[in-house]
Amino acid sequence: MSDEADRVRDEFLAESQEIVESLSRDLLLLDHGQKHGRADPDLVNSVFRGVHTLKGIAGMFGYRELSETAHVLEDLLDHLRLGRVALAQSSLDVLFEGVEVLQRLLGAIRGESHEVDLASFRRGASGLVGQSAAPAADPLAAYDLDPSMLGVLTEYEEHRLRTNAEQRVPLYRVRVRFALSSIDTDLDALKARLKPAAEILTYLPSVEGSGDDAIELEVLLASSTPLAELRVLVGDSPVEPIPMREGPSRTMPPPPLGASPTGTIAGSIAPVLSRAPVSDEGRELVPSRDAGAEAIAVRAVAKTVRVDIAKLDHLMNVIGELGIVRSAVGRVLDRLGARADLRPISSELHRIHRSFERHLEALQDGVLDVRMVPLGQTFDRLARAVRQVAREHDKEVRLVVNGGDTEIDKLIVEELIDPMLHLIRNAVGHGIESREQRARMGKDPTGIIALNAYQKGNHVVIEVEDDGAGIDPQRVLARAVERHLVDLGAARELDDQAIKQLVFLPGFSTADQVTDLSGRGVGLDVVRTNIGRLGGVIDLHSTTGIGTKFTLTLPITLAILSALVMRVGSHTFAIPLTVVQEALFLEPRSIRVVDGRELITLRGQSLPVVRLTELFRLGEPTRQRGYVVVTSLGQRRLGIVVDALEGQQDIVTKPLGPSLQNVRGFAGATDLGDQRVVLVLDAPALLDEVLSSDPRVSAGAA
Repeated sequence: MSDEADRVRDEFLAESQEIVESLSRDLLLLDHGQKHGRADPDLVNSVFRGVHTLKGIAGMFGYRELSETAHVLEDLLDHLRLGRVALAQSSLDVLFEGVEVLQRLLGAIRGESHEVDLASFRRGASGLVGQSAAPAADPLAAYDLDPSMLGVLTEYEEHRLRTNAEQRVPLYRVRVRFALSSIDTDLDALKARLKPAAEILTYLPSVEGSGDDAIELEVLLASSTPLAELRVLVGDSPVEPIPMREGPSRTMPPPPLGASPTGTIAGSIAPVLSRAPVSDEGRELVPSRDAGAEAIAVRAVAKTVRVDIAKLDHLMNVIGELGIVRSAVGRVLDRLGARADLRPISSELHRIHRSFERHLEALQDGVLDVRMVPLGQTFDRLARAVRQVAREHDKEVRLVVNGGDTEIDKLIVEELIDPMLHLIRNAVGHGIESREQRARMGKDPTGIIALNAYQKGNHVVIEVEDDGAGIDPQRVLARAVERHLVDLGAARELDDQAIKQLVFLPGFSTADQVTDLSGRGVGLDVVRTNIGRLGGVIDLHSTTGIGTKFTLTLPITLAILSALVMRVGSHTFAIPLTVVQEALFLEPRSIRVVDGRELITLRGQSLPVVRLTELFRLGEPTRQRGYVVVTSLGQRRLGIVVDALEGQQDIVTKPLGPSLQNVRGFAGATDLGDQRVVLVLDAPALLDEVLSSDPRVSAGAA
């Protein structure tokens, strides 16, 4: 495939992915509204338009299977928006299945391996369309409506008018006059005021009240709000209730079942109703749409540029190399400053060097800012998974989100999807009890899964918490012994917290049967491994009968790091400053040994320490005075004993290559700019290795 063809395909995939994610958010809004009896009909119309757009661009680029699938989904949505198919959980299930099929087809175009069951989706969609309701008596016959106005309504507008008439929702006319110079902002303001209280069915230009500098519109509303309140919302414009007819009248024929939307002058100016934003702070996750979002999106086309993340990676590498150059120049300047005859030149170079540092930091911050994305995008994807898994298990589950606006590196987000999805599936499948069990325990029948995200220093903390059954230590221990992950003698010495950590061992599972979601022994150990690869750690806290919380601590970015350079004997290492809490002098006599592990006391608390000379077998450790570097990730702390500290430096970590990529303890290597290449320590792996390595468990696992 040529470079141009690759570029075009990538553009298509990026555009299509945005459409699919938007469809997913709108469907979640529909699902939420349907469950609470207040589904927004305009959302169905919005999903219909999105699928129609996707069908068009897929056909234009020659992706026939994707286009045909979108066509099937579009047909179902057309029946839903025109009221021929009822909006219920069964129809929403098919819509969610359709979005999942579209997602998998896009993955297949990217070259990913996905199983796509098109036949099942098409059968479900066809079954719903085949159940279309027959047209009933015309409810508009009872209203005094001008037939000429009805004649220019789009099919969708006429359907919404009939639906409100059937439900006996009062209808109103509003005549509003706008200056042509400010019609956009004035109309948006009117829609925003009316949206909470009324549904705008249509608005049509009135020739009578229009002029060269103004236009008059006749707005048709449906609202159960008292007339006095509507008049306050509308302002100075008159609000006239549409009266019921007193005698026989001409009936507008109902739309034929096979009809398609017709484009009219009314359709060309029909409003796209904005929905009030829903804050995600402490609320059920319902993706929000800001007022005027469609207009903002149109304007944003000219102000945004889609950039391949690989290009940003290249820029960050270049910035990292410039950081190394900056450090090298700084060392040269230090040497120049020591010579009295060169001090004038050294002073001028120092000034230039400081200016270079400022501009380099601004450039680095700018590129990092471009790479950052809010976690809310990831949480939107997880919301669809929560609904799907809950339906599969016949459970009621509500997803609550806090901190969706917390930002993290785009590369980390992409790698975070699978671990988060696994934790969500675990929470629904194993954590949340059935309705009957929750009722017996006095709990709300609807279980809650909470996603909390917040920034903590140079890290982002993500919590996945449920109010389910919690982890039973005795059941975990029995299953670990049964699977020979720990021997029975060692098991008696483990406390409850240590037992719960056994769930992270490879091959552990509490499921009695193998299903699509569990029972294969491929579980939380993979989650811990994947989080570790991102430079993070995962902690577990659980209380039986109350719930479980997994806490993920991740770096904000992996692109460029400030590191502490340390020396152990003749060897030099670097460790990211993001995990360094402090560094202090270490007196050999301050170390004590408890249960075979060295500890020191730091501000009244015990701190486990490890000597790199022993851990990496670099020779006999010296018992002279050295330094302890206190590292911290999440709630774990570890002191690393070294001989000397050489200072702080920005580094770019390079991978070790395929032959060494599985060596634990090292994240890669870096060039310090003085012709020295040093190894970069993998702090999460070291903390796991030292703090999680209980000899009693390891013996059983071996």
